[in-house]
Amino acid sequence: MIGILVVTHANLGKALIETAELILGESPKDIGFISINIQENPDNLRKKIKQGISKVKADNGVLILTDMFGGTPSNLSYSFLEEGQVEVISGINLPILLKAINSREKMDMEALTSSLVEHGKRSISLASGILKGTKRA
Repeated sequence: MIGILVVTHANLGKALIETAELILGESPKDIGFISINIQENPDNLRKKIKQGISKVKADNGVLILTDMFGGTPSNLSYSFLEEGQVEVISGINLPILLKAINSREKMDMEALTSSLVEHGKRSISLASGILKGTKRA
């Protein structure tokens, strides 16, 4: 299994996890969140992320999901990259989180991260195009 740590601005990570739990009907294990307050000392924030990684670390590593490439949560998380053990995907959305939770026992880190990036891209839809029949869902 791969542990999941959601690192986001404010309480977005907590809300995403709570929503995933509501949809799944259970509280997944080896998952956690870190809420980043950009006014807080960066060293303290790094310590929080390190502690979060330790709490969710599973046999096959930890996947960190952040909200926005280039934002403070992502920039702080990149310092923990460790090939095959700790990976970071920026741009989390609810479909990515749900797929990560449901797929992390069946895939290694490389397969999971590749799958999640593609799934995240496909999960974005323009409703008017779908309704007009010019775009796929």
